[in-house]
Amino acid sequence: MNTEILFKQYYRPLCHYAWKMVSDMELAKDIVQDVFVTYYRQEENISAEENAIRSFLYSSVRFACFNVARQKNIINRYWERTGFEESMETQIENDIIRSEVISEIMAIIEKMPSSCGLIFRKGYLEGLSNLEIAKELDISVNTVKTQKQRGLKILKAKLSPEFIAIFLLLLKC
Repeated sequence: MNTEILFKQYYRPLCHYAWKMVSDMELAKDIVQDVFVTYYRQEENISAEENAIRSFLYSSVRFACFNVARQKNIINRYWERTGFEESMETQIENDIIRSEVISEIMAIIEKMPSSCGLIFRKGYLEGLSNLEIAKELDISVNTVKTQKQRGLKILKAKLSPEFIAIFLLLLKC
């Protein structure tokens, strides 16, 4: 049977058949397309009789839909066991963004003059007060303030603009 005629004849009914099982038309179309690809690859092993072709196509779609359902069940059981919730997905995304911002900040700090970078890290990332930093490094509080301001100026100049607001939010956390 001509492959183009075969596709035109069975594509829509197979999509409907798959859709009834998976309740997702895009997924159903993907399944049917995959079945046609499989058929074309195995065409020489399948009888040219129309009933055999029809049977192959429908049973292939049915098994593909069962596999999709089985895969969804496995995924759902995994998430149920891990206790995953939608709010966790948001937290994961926030953690990724935070990691990217911190990574960029750390790269900038490493390029700062050593004393400036050290004071900046202790003040903004470790959360030490100016007085604590001054005592720890045996320097004046004014030196700490000056170095922190200098560090902020360098950071603002080199930090990607989209990360500046996030950095400011991180300081408040």
